[in-house]
Formats: sequence, structure tokens, C-alpha cells
Amino acid sequence: MDENVQQDGGAATNLEQRQEAMASDEVKASALASSAPVRPAPRRTPPPPAERITVETGLDPLPPRPESGEWDLNDPHLYLNREITWLSFNRRVLFEAENPTNPLLERIKFLAIVSSNTDEFFMKRIGGLKQLVEAGIEDLSADGRRPIEQINQCFHLIEAIEREKSHICTALLRQLRRNHVHLLDYEDLEEAEVELLREQFVENIFPLIIPQGVGPAHPFPFISNLSLNLLVTVQHRSHGELSMARVKVPVGPDVPRLTRIGETQRFVLVEEVIRNNLDILFPSVNIVSCDLFRVTRNANTEKDEEKADDLLELIETELRDRKFAPIVRLQVEKSMNELHRRMMADSLELTEEDIFEIEGMVGKKDLMEFFQLPLPNLKFKSHYPIDPPRFKYGNSIFQVLRDEGPVLLYHPYESFSNSVERFVREASVDPDVRAIKMTLYRTSADSKVIEHLITAAKNEKQVAVVIELKARFDEEANIQWATRLEEKGIHVTYGVIGFKTHAKMILVVRKEHKGFRTYSHVGTGNYHSGTARLYTDLGMLTCDQEIAHDLNEIFNFLTTGYTPTRKYNKVLMAPSTLKRELIAKIDREVQHQKEGREGLIQMKLNALEDMDITRSLYRASQAGVKVDLIVRDTCRLRPGVEGLSDNIRVVSIVGRFLEHARLFYFKNDGEEEYYISSADAMRRNLEHRVEVTVPVEDEALRGEIRKLLDIQLRPDMTRWEMHGDGTHELVLRSNGKLQKDAQQTLIAIADKRHKHAEKLKKIQSKGKSKKENWAGYLNT
Repeated sequence: MDENVQQDGGAATNLEQRQEAMASDEVKASALASSAPVRPAPRRTPPPPAERITVETGLDPLPPRPESGEWDLNDPHLYLNREITWLSFNRRVLFEAENPTNPLLERIKFLAIVSSNTDEFFMKRIGGLKQLVEAGIEDLSADGRRPIEQINQCFHLIEAIEREKSHICTALLRQLRRNHVHLLDYEDLEEAEVELLREQFVENIFPLIIPQGVGPAHPFPFISNLSLNLLVTVQHRSHGELSMARVKVPVGPDVPRLTRIGETQRFVLVEEVIRNNLDILFPSVNIVSCDLFRVTRNANTEKDEEKADDLLELIETELRDRKFAPIVRLQVEKSMNELHRRMMADSLELTEEDIFEIEGMVGKKDLMEFFQLPLPNLKFKSHYPIDPPRFKYGNSIFQVLRDEGPVLLYHPYESFSNSVERFVREASVDPDVRAIKMTLYRTSADSKVIEHLITAAKNEKQVAVVIELKARFDEEANIQWATRLEEKGIHVTYGVIGFKTHAKMILVVRKEHKGFRTYSHVGTGNYHSGTARLYTDLGMLTCDQEIAHDLNEIFNFLTTGYTPTRKYNKVLMAPSTLKRELIAKIDREVQHQKEGREGLIQMKLNALEDMDITRSLYRASQAGVKVDLIVRDTCRLRPGVEGLSDNIRVVSIVGRFLEHARLFYFKNDGEEEYYISSADAMRRNLEHRVEVTVPVEDEALRGEIRKLLDIQLRPDMTRWEMHGDGTHELVLRSNGKLQKDAQQTLIAIADKRHKHAEKLKKIQSKGKSKKENWAGYLNT
């Protein structure tokens, strides 16, 4: 992070202040022992003078080295747990919330992201583990744990994270007050403000509330996923009997979680507004208690596709089932009395272990509403993606690709709208374009891609889209997109039964004077304009006809379901060739090393979970091959272990943008290979999804990827270094110098590229044009 960022009224926070904050009681670290039996939660070691911070989340020490000195690569103790390592990543995100060098509203945003991530973790991962337990399945995970052991260890870690979140939230709200933004308790309000909120309640909230009685005549009502609810106990004045009611807090587009008081920067939680005006909702009774609670439901409701007559109907059924899926977590205020707590657990069929007491605000993901406030001095300096320099001179994208070669795109440093969306827009109106084909996994309401596809269909071009209906949590949106596109005459298919379509590719077929030529885009991220501003992703635009042939073969497989194993010239495709080829390339580096030629493997991934890939990397390290891994979250591999992974280092980058690009590099005795991919090294991606990995062969583009990898692996860049026991160290200083921020460095490089391109004259020569366009970047 930029150490000169201004916050807390504009005072620059220096490193010494950061260290003091890290060591303070106010923001204590959490940690978890992740192997049975559960150990006491370890502490974060106070940082030594200005050097490193260690987060011991997910600590899992190695077993003693065997007497023979040879590690058994089938020993489950050599592998870290998928769930625990993901929670460790979430803890690293939480560090950004407590990091005082980040602007205040950015810290609040990170806190909200951690809360949202935890919600999804319960819905997907805990929900899946609970299904295994309920089915009596005792199969061990790759790291040797039973499902119930994984649940218990995850709960232990989550409880520690929740405690720390509450401490951090309290500190951040206090700092927010210093910047004249207040989240208030009712007792802090002035009398006039209480009256104003009562009016707002009557006009804007009361009409949306439907209280439901709870008792012998009224079974406990259905509680929807992630909704906020009040359990209200009232006493009747006439006969003195107690009764209960549930009130769903109507948070939504018309009722924000943070209720603004008039036009001020003073806010109250909407549940507090309801809680303090219950006399309107329940007249002529005494309010005895009012407890807030929230439930999380299992999102694993997938059915057997092969038995479905209609895939669209199957997904719609799954969405309906998800609404009524079993509850996997109950969150309650710490103040809820024991009787009500037991009643809730019984009514919702939960155990004591499923109940999480929350200090302070329940559902902290709604703190994101603070981030929407127009307070730029409390956020990172606005970042504006640059236009790709080679697209700045008015020529069509097709002419640039044909005359000057492929273009590598790096979002959000480069504009998504002026590259990918422009590519589809030009294709939609170009009279020489005959067909457009693309895959769609996730998109956004503000993405122009859909509109351009519709325009292309109106212009009588053949348009075909493969939409993945089973993109988790986007199913409903994708059904709507599919329906809309079909209504406009676009050919829509839903991929291949049994495989999610996760590949990101667009093909444009154009009639030119020498015949048909296909232009392609392949990317690591979704065609989603919103995430393109927040996620780091790579894409390549090319008119390489061998790549086009391979992508057409994959597209034909997706639209027919016939024969995934086809003849591919350059592309590596999952589920047919990708995993096998990656392992073969790792083994090739081993062979080079054994023959005296230096082996080198570098990968940038979101997750490393596949056991076969992990074992292959262990074998490569044991042979002396150097392995550099940039892994964002889940990582089964234990780096730096003597005799096992001495030659492997794993770093994790967490920052302003979510690292999302996937890259593979193999030195190959000087015949270097670079690939960008939609796939992570996870079993589900490599064996159960349709993924595309393409080579980058153009020297200028390879130079750009080399620069990217070198920047993120440079020892003077801030990064989390992973150790063999699962701990992570954040490197603050190296050789006495303050570390740099990789993402900020890339923003600066993009700005230099932009300024350099502005000075250039349009150069017609193909070779010189390419050299000039990339000079400002490659030489930085």
C-alpha cells in the first residue's frame, strides 16, 4: 500500500504508527490450530522492528521427517486443508481492514468483504461438509480429516475471526466519527432526531413490515437466507401473558441498512429504528425484549443433470430449493437470553455449535454502504484504466490485430470497455463480420456486451452464446440473460451436461479478401464490466488461426456435447488435455534439471488444490527445479520444507484489487512457454469444467507477462510469504527499506504507458509501430 495515503482527517500514517496499531490490544490477531485435536488458538507474534508481521491462521505443523529422509508423497500430513487455507486467506483480507496505512473507507470496505466472504463460505463449504456428515460419509480429505473434524476446526477459526472483526469494527467506527460520519445508538440521538426517525419509520418502513406470531397456534415462521430478523417478546396488559413474534427487517433497494438522519452524515441501523418504534407495530402491549438474529442456508442444492429433461427447468428448481435449504448457521446478538436462544435452536433444528454470538453489528457486510458515501479523501485515489495504447489511433481492432499482431490486456489497469466491449461492438456493426460466438459465465447489468450481441443479431449476423446456468449465485441472472438473448434471435445453449463452462472466449468470423478469418479473445476473467474494474485479469486478442481453430473445436463441443478430446493445435483444454499437459510440462522441467539444465516453473493462481499437480510440484522441487507460486487463497502445498519443497516459494498478494489472473510459465531449457488460463489448479476446474488455456507466443506480449511476474515476485514488493506450517508473514521491510506495493507499481506503469502513447505519432510500419507502442511499458 502507498505509505503516503491520507486518512483520519488527512494525517499521513507512517510505518511506526502501523506497528503500534498492529501490536495494540484493540486489533488483536486471530488464529486457529487446524489439526485434530484442536489446539489453543495461537497468537500473532508482535512484529519485530519494522520488518514482518506473522499471521498464524491455520497453523498446521509438519510431522517429523522420516528416519529414511524420504518423504512419502502419499502421506496426507504433507498437504494443507483446503477450507482452513481459504479461511487463512480471508484472515489476510481482514488484515487490510486493520491496516492503518489504508484509507479509512477502504478499511471498512475490506471488513465488509470479509463478512460477505464468510457468508459464502458457510453457504458453499460448510454446507457441503454438513451434507457429508448427515449422509454418514466418513471419507477423509486429502489432508486426512473427516468432515466433522473440518467443520469443528473451521468453526474454531471463524469464531476467532469474528471476535477480531468486532474489535476492528469498533475501532473503525470510532475513527469514522473523527471524520464526522456517525453510526449512532439510539441513546446518543437528540430529541428532534428521534422524532424525525419515527416519521421515517411510519412513512418508509412500517408499510413493509409483516409481523408473524410465534406460539402454539403459530409455528415458527420460515426464515429466509441472510435476512435480518427481530424476535420480539411482548406482555399483554390485560392478562399479563407473554407471547412472541418475528419481525423481518425489510432491508432492500428501498430500505438501506444504514438509515440516514435527514441530510446529515449521522446514521442509525434500520433494525434499531424498528426496535425503538415497536409500540407502533405492537400497540397496547409492553415490549419485554427484542433480539436480532440472522440465518445462513446451505447453497449446495445441485441435482443430477443427466436425469433432467430440461436443464433450464432443473436450475430454476435448484434456485427454489436453495431458498428452503437447511440452515447451517444462526447468528445472534450476544445479549440474547439463554431461553430464547435454546428456543431458536430447537425451532430451526440446530445444535449449540451452529450458533454464533456476534458482538456489535450483525451482518457486517452491509457496512459497504459507508463505502458508497462521496468522501474521496477517505478512499484510495481514483484509478482510471487506460485505453490500450495500440487502440488509440482510430484503426479498427481487426486491422490492428491483422497488421500488428496480438494484444495482451491487463484489467483493471487497462480499460475493459475500450478493449473487450469495443471488440464485440465493432464486430456487431462491421458489414464484413458474419458470425460471433462467445461463452458467458457471469456478466453484469451494466455490461455492454449483451447489447452489442443483440445489435449483431439485428444486423443479421450469426450469433451463438454458451451460457453457464450453474454459475454459483448468478443462476437467476443467467436465466434472465438466456431468455432475453433467445427472444432476440440469438442461438443460446447451456453447455455440456456434467461440466460447467468456465472458459472465457469470443470468436468473430470475418469475410476478408483472402477468405474467412477468425479473430479471438481469450481471458482469465468473466465478461463482467463491474469486476473488470476490481479484479486483476488478463486477456489476449489475436487473429492466430491455429488458436481460432482450437477455440472453434471447443465451441462445437459445447454446443453439441460430442467428443471433448479433439485435435487441438495450441490450446490446452479441460477436461481433456489441460491437466495431463501441465503435469507433463512439470515433469519436463524435472528432466531438464536432471540433465544439468536449470529448471524453472512459475504459476500465478487463485488456488492450488489439485493433489496430482501438488505432488508433481513436490517432485520437481526434490529434483532441484525452482518453483515460484503466486497463490491468492487456497494452497495445499507446504513450501520450504527440507527434502520436500526446499525449492518452492509461495507468496500471496492481497490489496486494492482482487488478484484473479491465472498464468503458467515453464523455462523449458530456454524454449520458454507462457500461458494464460481460465483455470485454477483445482480438481473441479481440471476435471469437471470446460476451461481454456492459451499460449502467448508473441515476444512483446511475453515480455509484458515476464514484467508482471517479475514485479509480483520481486523481493522489494509487499507480499505475504507462506511457510510450510500454513502461516503467512507479511513482509514490511527488506534490507531496511520500506516495501513497495505491486498493484500501485502496475498502476504507475500503466500511467506511464498512457503518457508515452499520447506523445507518439501514428507510425505505419508494423515493426516500429509495435516497438514504439510498448516501449513505455517494457522499459519501465
